[in-house]
Amino acid sequence: MPFIPHTDQDIQKMLDVIGVSSIDDLFDEIPKHLRAKSLDGVPEGRSEMEMMQLMSARAQQDAGALCFIGAGAYEHHIPAAVWDIATRGEFMTAYTPYQAEASQGTLQLIYEYQSMMCQLTAMDVSNASLYDGASGLAEAVLMAIRGNRKSKSRKILTAASLHPLYEKTVKSIVTNQDIQLETVVCGDDLRVSQDALAAYEGQDYAALVIPQPNFYGALEDVNALTDWAHAQGMLVIAVVNPTALALISPPGEWGAQGADIAVGEGQPLGLPLASGGPYFGFICCTSKLVRQMPGRIIGRTLDMDGREGFTLTLQAREQHIRRSKATSNICTNQGLAVTAATVYMTLLGFEGLGRVARACHVNAKKLAELLASIEGVRVLSDAAFFHEFVVELPEKADLVLKRMAQASVLGGIALSELSGQANPNLMLVCVTETKTDDDLAKYRDALETSLASKGDVSC
Repeated sequence: MPFIPHTDQDIQKMLDVIGVSSIDDLFDEIPKHLRAKSLDGVPEGRSEMEMMQLMSARAQQDAGALCFIGAGAYEHHIPAAVWDIATRGEFMTAYTPYQAEASQGTLQLIYEYQSMMCQLTAMDVSNASLYDGASGLAEAVLMAIRGNRKSKSRKILTAASLHPLYEKTVKSIVTNQDIQLETVVCGDDLRVSQDALAAYEGQDYAALVIPQPNFYGALEDVNALTDWAHAQGMLVIAVVNPTALALISPPGEWGAQGADIAVGEGQPLGLPLASGGPYFGFICCTSKLVRQMPGRIIGRTLDMDGREGFTLTLQAREQHIRRSKATSNICTNQGLAVTAATVYMTLLGFEGLGRVARACHVNAKKLAELLASIEGVRVLSDAAFFHEFVVELPEKADLVLKRMAQASVLGGIALSELSGQANPNLMLVCVTETKTDDDLAKYRDALETSLASKGDVSC
């Protein structure tokens, strides 16, 4: 334990007073099979200089490559002002605002964030963010189980078009709490099959999870799905892309009543691609479910002198109330990431975010048309899509993508590697507003060249 400032002599003196020979003796009640093993595969520590050299070399591996990979993490233009502001000392070093009177700046920023998320999703309330979109969905499932008083089951119905890593995360968190997830299959158009829903009519499920856009990029018939779920006594959990919500119907307006809970990943709102994070999850809901919402909500009020102030209005964490009354003990506020997202949304405004969304969609349509012109290539998405779509190739997608990477084009994701698709020739392609017509042409040329050269690929 190198972070403990005691010398070996100090430690031995304390052990002598206690009457034991070693620190391990203090844990002798823990069975050996439950004790942590050594960390295999962890390399020796490096000096600061060596670490910087290694990270610089890793970063250079991504230099100059055109990225068309999506699947939950998206490359968008981030105005320079976003992180210039977010990394100011008062934001960069601020921790979670336990003392409201001393945290007015942080509280106001989170309040503005919550207000923007409510406008974007057309929901009543938003909390101060979560770890990420996937664990946010798990929290939404737990909310639905607690909040749907009409349901006696602990079962959730999910669309097969949900992101597979989201589904895996949810199962990891909720199955040990005796909650079951069942999946509605997709049709040939890569959307939830309306015919498949008939098998679940009249059955008791707490909620239906609807992704929009779904993992394959297609737009689900959310109005019909939402009305069907409500007719069956289910709550509706929407898993949404925040950028797309500037262009398509927000979850609060789905069907006759709107979705009950909306969650998603906030990374598209001003956070760069950074080898997996850190990102943040957002969660919004209707006012009737607010007491089931995890985390905290920031409110605006007046002090005794009539001056505007901000405070922690709802604190449903175990740190604030009795553990047995807590809605969650996993959620937190991803303060720095939320700061960047708030600045990003403020700079763009709803009109600017809409322009970003439209540019993404237009570019995706252009690329889909270019790829469909290549012999042997088929764009599968017959349904409307936002900025991702599925392509079927005449050979295995992973081999084609490796050849494209050698031409500095990161062409997408082989679906067989991520979603378990039986067809190894399918790949998911993403396009954002960052791509020019020349970039799209370079992608087409790289794919055509890759298909023409069927030799071995060196990784």
